Amino acid sequence: MTQVPFYDALASDYDRFVNWEGRLAHELPFLERLFADHGVRRVLDAACGTGHHAIALARRGYEAVGADLSAAMIEQARRNAAAAGAQVGFSVAGFGGLAALGETFDAVLCLGNSLPHLLTEKAQAEALSDFATVLHPGGVVVIQNRNFDRVWRLRERFMGPQSCRDGEREWVFVRFYDFHEATVSFNMIRLQRNGDFWTQDVESTELRPIFHDGLAGALGRAGFFRAAFHGGYDRSPFDPAHSSDLIAVAQK
Repeated sequence: MTQVPFYDALASDYDRFVNWEGRLAHELPFLERLFADHGVRRVLDAACGTGHHAIALARRGYEAVGADLSAAMIEQARRNAAAAGAQVGFSVAGFGGLAALGETFDAVLCLGNSLPHLLTEKAQAEALSDFATVLHPGGVVVIQNRNFDRVWRLRERFMGPQSCRDGEREWVFVRFYDFHEATVSFNMIRLQRNGDFWTQDVESTELRPIFHDGLAGALGRAGFFRAAFHGGYDRSPFDPAHSSDLIAVAQK
């Protein structure tokens, strides 16, 4: 089975790193409004991580499926679904392998800055074609990346730290980039306190930044049209100089 060292190692702590209640409250209204506009009932969350988007959508009446290349993430997603009493199908499958699931959908989600993990233009193009293959005619794809137009230009290295407490245990997560010629290293320092003792480790993975113009062109070449670009889940227009996110919505 394919190993995904960064995310395999992070799976046990990912739900401590992310404030899912706050994140879903912020993101789901955008998705549900979009789904209502397009008659979406069946959703694939590609690169689903620990499954919380798919679980939340299933609990709202959508037929949701999740896929991720990390088997450890999928194992945690299944535990999360069972704990939530949600019926979600989860599979170990990465970008370019979604068509092999043998299912089709009204919408495909690719959230959480996932697509930049593909390190060549060819691999990213194949992923978009894969999304198109599993979509019904008229279906929509939603891609959310960091606004690398701004991050790359300003060399924005650090992101805000995240923390979590559980009794005498505490976690702190520090994320930062190292910039290279055409890629960035995404690094995460994990600090864990148990009583009076702290431990630490560092995990890193490589990303290939995706910029607005490149994504717009790649979506068109993959057969998508009516692409709209937002700068956040508030549906604000994408501004390369100031937006925090690059959110693309396109139709097959």
